[in-house]
Amino acid sequence: MISPEQKMDLMISLCKRRGFVFPGSEIYGGFANSWDYGPYGTELKNNIRRAWWGRFVERRGDMVGIETPIVMNPKAWEASGHVQTFTDPLLDCKKCKKRFRADHILPSAGAIPLYDKEQPPPAKRAGKKAVCPACGGELTEPRQFNLMFKTFVGVTEDASSLAYLRPETAGGMFVAWKNVRDTMRKRLPFGIAQIGKAFRNEITPGNFIFRTREFEQMEIEYFVKPEEAPEAFEMWLKEMKSWVEDVLCISPKNVEYVEIQEKDRAFYSARTIDIEYKYPFGQKELYGLANRTDYDLSRHGQASGEDLTWLDPKTSKRILPFVIEPTWGLDRTLLALLCEHLDIDEAPTSDEGNSEPRMVLRLPPMLAPVKAAILPLQKKGGLTEIAEKLTDAIRQEGMMVEYDDSGSIGKRYRRQDEIGTPWCFTIDPESVDDGNATVRDRDTMAQERLAIIDIPAWLQKKLNT
Repeated sequence: MISPEQKMDLMISLCKRRGFVFPGSEIYGGFANSWDYGPYGTELKNNIRRAWWGRFVERRGDMVGIETPIVMNPKAWEASGHVQTFTDPLLDCKKCKKRFRADHILPSAGAIPLYDKEQPPPAKRAGKKAVCPACGGELTEPRQFNLMFKTFVGVTEDASSLAYLRPETAGGMFVAWKNVRDTMRKRLPFGIAQIGKAFRNEITPGNFIFRTREFEQMEIEYFVKPEEAPEAFEMWLKEMKSWVEDVLCISPKNVEYVEIQEKDRAFYSARTIDIEYKYPFGQKELYGLANRTDYDLSRHGQASGEDLTWLDPKTSKRILPFVIEPTWGLDRTLLALLCEHLDIDEAPTSDEGNSEPRMVLRLPPMLAPVKAAILPLQKKGGLTEIAEKLTDAIRQEGMMVEYDDSGSIGKRYRRQDEIGTPWCFTIDPESVDDGNATVRDRDTMAQERLAIIDIPAWLQKKLNT
């Protein structure tokens, strides 16, 4: 039986071999936790983005999109509290010099702010000596480590030109709230959505693309009247469950909705749920949902001097909205999809002399990088001409399609299975006479004959059901 560790190794190998994810800067020896998304990985990410934007922005009447800068006025991060408190407790090993998050070594360390001089250090609180998990050496006392990347704007590099790469996309949406409020004429409740990069100088990145210093978020700030916040929270929890099960087709048994207790959640949060996925390396956070109350608008209003309230047309009173924040990690979504839908035969196949296990990436067709593969059985007798014409017809309908006439049909099927192509169409000598092709279903292995002229419409219907 293949262990979770073996599955993870096979998946990472497949990602590089088939062009999903490559090590970043590999020709220079790589760069820790830096990854390039290859052609198939890029297409998969684009498909996730399109599905998310279509579902949560385009098909809803209570949502608008926005795109805010990666580098903002640093006053925004001072007002939000990131400059002062966006930190992780850090431990150094005196022997091997490696660094660790204190709450990863001692779970209790993260529960009490380490800058509180009234509290004993985490090793004493835990009643045992903290040791390095890598070499067993002695660890330093914890210190706070700010996760934001610093940069400088302009020609000088001093305090006056200091800026930060955004650690989350939410900050830009709160800062832009006033302009959106004044221009879009929306009534509460309504939301602002954004997809974009965020940057965190993580102490202990790892587990492939799970925790990286550069990542992408799909995030919504949903503004509601304070008394309507609990109902809106439940609505978004339902929406997120539907996304996981109906769009990503992830089994509910592999997902946990973890209610964060008051003592463990952010002080401004009235309620937080972490949506965790059971990865091969353990159950870890996939998404998050929080009721941020009016904390962000209140802080930015005070710091900027701007009136960020909303005028209720029914009562003519101004209120400061509460914010419900559902957050989706794009990179983690891709990783969860790969983990969930990679099917690995426990016994190697003898097909074409391969000794590796047969791997099939059973991605939902709507998200699959390639929707169809056109495979002429041979390069003569007019088969390639028919196959190329069909390929062009499918491409003109806006679907990603591959043409492949190299190697045996078994090898070509296997390659398409590994990149998640739902349907393969074989053009054989009979196709010249009867105008039909054989379609092979990736998941059922069933085959049937279809009229070549009908295949583009057949594919569109399949993808829309």
